[in-house]
Amino acid sequence: MKTILIFFLAAVLPLAARAQSEAAGKYFHGLRLVNQEGRTIDLYDDVLKNRVVVINTFFTTCEGSCPIMAGNFARLQKELGDERLQLVSISADPLTDTPAKLKEYAARMHASARWTFLTGQKEQVDAALRKLGQYAETPSAHSNIIIIGNLRTGLWKKAFGLAKPEEIAAIVKSVLDDE
Repeated sequence: MKTILIFFLAAVLPLAARAQSEAAGKYFHGLRLVNQEGRTIDLYDDVLKNRVVVINTFFTTCEGSCPIMAGNFARLQKELGDERLQLVSISADPLTDTPAKLKEYAARMHASARWTFLTGQKEQVDAALRKLGQYAETPSAHSNIIIIGNLRTGLWKKAFGLAKPEEIAAIVKSVLDDE
């Protein structure tokens, strides 16, 4: 019986993971944003697919919570070297935050290639933020909640973006370790 159960799980788990990935692809389908390099990207295919993502909203002129969350992201990229991990900061102020401003902000934060900053047409950014449950009417009303998702397994968690970096890292690691 034990052998049959193991065989069943070995056959079913990859199917479940594929179904999760297909569902996420459909959910995020067609969302085109612009990264800090000025390149138009597909949110799912180019950023989320087959990765563990840590997503926050921010804006470059914020003097409140954004610098703290950016500092937490900078620490995450330094401490968690997992190649599957992608940090994603989406501007809550796409009318102001141009790719050039995002690139400058990324340089100030010493962002690696595993940290993507996104902006774009307001309608597309708003649609992406709505799908992530992060939409706000004004930039200053953006959420301080970080979303952590393992697109391969379908595990999603949230963390308070102003928490201690080690607390956020522990939640991110738990999502990275989800098999």
